[in-house]
Amino acid sequence: MTIISFDELSRRNGKNGRRAWVAFEGFVYDVTDSFLWKNGEHQVLHHAGSDLTEEIAEAPHSGDLFAGFPVVGKLAKP
Repeated sequence: MTIISFDELSRRNGKNGRRAWVAFEGFVYDVTDSFLWKNGEHQVLHHAGSDLTEEIAEAPHSGDLFAGFPVVGKLAKP
């Protein structure tokens, strides 16, 4: 599986035609085609190009919602 660096993840922020990727529990998902991630933002609280593992713990839903999105790789360990 492809290893995605934090730098590469941050460039996939959904802005200016870029793909929108988010990381959760070590996996990187492509959320580009979801209307819920338009322009790389979800509910103005979450931003593509970042690791959402800690943020999801405080969200009204679980990380199971990423199950429907394509996995593009694993996030590199810091």
